[in-house]
Amino acid sequence: MVSSESLNGGFLLDCGVRVLDLSRRTHLMGILNVTPDSFYDGGRYFDLKKGVERGVFMAEKGADIIDVGGESTRPGADSITPSEEIERVIPVIEELRKRVDVPISIDTRKSEVAEAAIEAGANIVNDISGLRHDPNMASLVARCGVPVVVMHIKGSPKNMQDNPVYQDLIGDIVQYLKQSIKLAINSGIAKDKIIIDPGIGFGKQRPDNFLILKELDVFKSLGYPLLVGVSRKSFIGWALNLPEEERLMGTAAAVAACALKGVHIVRVHDIEEMKHVVHIADLIRTAEKEKDINK
Repeated sequence: MVSSESLNGGFLLDCGVRVLDLSRRTHLMGILNVTPDSFYDGGRYFDLKKGVERGVFMAEKGADIIDVGGESTRPGADSITPSEEIERVIPVIEELRKRVDVPISIDTRKSEVAEAAIEAGANIVNDISGLRHDPNMASLVARCGVPVVVMHIKGSPKNMQDNPVYQDLIGDIVQYLKQSIKLAINSGIAKDKIIIDPGIGFGKQRPDNFLILKELDVFKSLGYPLLVGVSRKSFIGWALNLPEEERLMGTAAAVAACALKGVHIVRVHDIEEMKHVVHIADLIRTAEKEKDINK
């Protein structure tokens, strides 16, 4: 049994096909939306062949995890049925499992979808509801023994951006995550299988997201691996007055900030570019002062 805490203060995450040493560097979770309507890449990889090719490409370019999602969670999005979601993601996961050896994550709120995905070869469950949407999700994850990402969201994708207001933004998110962690552990999910995500853009005012990024140390203090998704999101577009396709540099700045804060996993669309960003940021974060300036 691999201990969750490594000797140098980080975390080891056993994903079955691979053990990720999250203490060594910032890891990359590649976004693969096999949907017709996701906010940035909706429709691009809806076709099975294109979806699989994109997943293989991301693995080749350095993705540590490939996150496959079949239901858009953009603001205002309607939910789809579990059967429709399964039809979208399972063929992609099955084919990817044959062609890549990196962990595959299933981005879903539904236990039926998660179960089918794990049977097809997925190794991680990424639940944007923090195990709250489906009462069977926590027990399923516990039974399957896979890692789970529990994220904070205020409301649901359909209504989360309808004027979200907080008494204490950071404190409220922390309490939500603590409750999700408690739910996970009480359901039998091992502590070393839990990853937390403050939910950038999910039920937040645009300025809120910058405060979350500034206060990432607060979430790290909870003692679990921290995942953050900033890629091409609307808070970047709002700050720079740019559409999704022109937010690469803004995304790079936000990803660099995450890496400098010691975030363990960043969820991104652009693997090749962000691999360069986190590599440099990791070197800065871990650099040691020279003992002899003349050497």
